[in-house]
Amino acid sequence: MRRSIVILTATVLLVAACTDGSPPTTDPEPSATTAGSTTTRVDTETTITTLGPGQTTSTTLPVVDTVLTLEAVADGFEQPVFFTESRGQFYVVDQPGVIWTMAPGGDPSVFLDITDRVRFGGEQGLLGLAFHPEHADVFYVNYTGSDGRTVVSEFTGADAASERVVLEVTQPAANHNGGMIAFGPLGDLWIGMGDGGAANDEFGNGQRGDTLLGALLRVEVGPGIDGYQITRNHGFDAPEIWAIGLRNPWRFSFDGGIIWIADVGQGDIEEIDRESIEEPSVNFGWSLYEGTACFSGPCTGVDETGGVLTEPVYEYSHDEGCSVTGGYVYRGSAMPQLDGHYFFSDWCSGFIRSIAPDGTVHDWTDGTGTVPAVTSFGRDESGEVYVVSGEGTIYRLVEPTP
Repeated sequence: MRRSIVILTATVLLVAACTDGSPPTTDPEPSATTAGSTTTRVDTETTITTLGPGQTTSTTLPVVDTVLTLEAVADGFEQPVFFTESRGQFYVVDQPGVIWTMAPGGDPSVFLDITDRVRFGGEQGLLGLAFHPEHADVFYVNYTGSDGRTVVSEFTGADAASERVVLEVTQPAANHNGGMIAFGPLGDLWIGMGDGGAANDEFGNGQRGDTLLGALLRVEVGPGIDGYQITRNHGFDAPEIWAIGLRNPWRFSFDGGIIWIADVGQGDIEEIDRESIEEPSVNFGWSLYEGTACFSGPCTGVDETGGVLTEPVYEYSHDEGCSVTGGYVYRGSAMPQLDGHYFFSDWCSGFIRSIAPDGTVHDWTDGTGTVPAVTSFGRDESGEVYVVSGEGTIYRLVEPTP
């Protein structure tokens, strides 16, 4: 395993709301205040940061005068948890079991309805969507089945009857289902799995390499493949596993050969992880650690095999939020000064923040205001970034018109 990564500590204080899950199973009142921008903003010389395999470089430009706001692009959804664009169409995942589609600027219509096979409630439901990069009419979803298991299935042509189950994982509790799926830069499907739920890693899955819980999986799927294939073994007993030590990875995304993961904390710390996809045998530390704080020990910085644990690149305490929501690196053209910024939020506090390529952390909530129940982010095919509110609205991050 690789060396630890330097940690950034948040400085913006927001409303505290401690819960156990992402999104929380209860509905705390979102913050009614707007966070102040007390985090240091970049107003220095241009810096260049290498991002990873398959990615060139990113220029950090001064953003001291930049203000961001939110532009609603669609609303009226029951409980949206994901947004994406594929081949010129927008798609919204509604947790009860419906995927909506619309042309940019158009009205949504039902793309797929599988409510008859989805268990919806709390952290369970239809949670993830990924379109196959090579087959235009093939896509994959992650949902909670009627008996509580995690189901990853392939569909063809938006036909609910075409379902072909790729992977099923038994869940011992109703929370920490993970739910994110995405195709990586090499064409394989990545699947985020929580530690099995309850609290305090009750089922002991966080540091196990022989269970698919508490892990990030990496498999090959596609038409003609029976279930899934494993073409890379990263050194764990379960060869599907790329990384262990995750509590509940609530959204991950790729930027070139780099993966960003937002992992929901237990009772004190929320964390964001960043790693090269080519790094083998990654261990993010749960439940030995919660963020960088010792949780169950032994807290020696290594696991039982002697491998060095990968520390988060950013963490914040529950003085500022309760449940981190991961996002995307901005790669659009509308706001070039934000190129390379990774955007994220918190389900309870609703702040909008970004980590710049030089590592500085920016808070944009002065302009955006707090967003209620941020369940996800999205990125369109132009690289622009969107924010998903579980209260039913999809927003685009923009600069206000003068």
